[in-house]
Amino acid sequence: MRVALEKDGWTITNDPLMLPIGEQSVYVDLGAEKLLTAEKEGQKNAVEIKSFLSRSPVKDLEVALGQYVLYKGVMTYREEKRRLYLAIRDDVYLDIFSEPIGRIFIENHQLSIIVFDPITEEIVKWIN
Repeated sequence: MRVALEKDGWTITNDPLMLPIGEQSVYVDLGAEKLLTAEKEGQKNAVEIKSFLSRSPVKDLEVALGQYVLYKGVMTYREEKRRLYLAIRDDVYLDIFSEPIGRIFIENHQLSIIVFDPITEEIVKWIN
């Protein structure tokens, strides 16, 4: 995923991105930023990468949703100016996120997703 972001013109700024909150901290896999144009401010993202390798894709979905909601809440509390993305392989997107359970996940939680091809290490789709 890191290579795919870099190929797309992003600079990795944090690996991982630490988000302290109170006495605790959470860690998003990557922090990245990209300058859009000279006139616009740079865009910053936080990217949580999920593999979905367990025997139960539903369990993986539950874990991914829990992390996404927690990280998004912490980022909102900290007034982070980054957009949080969940990064998944293209086969995971087709297998899980094109099913009703995945679509519910995306729609109900206004999920932002980066779909990438792990073979070519390129970003296939951005879902905002």
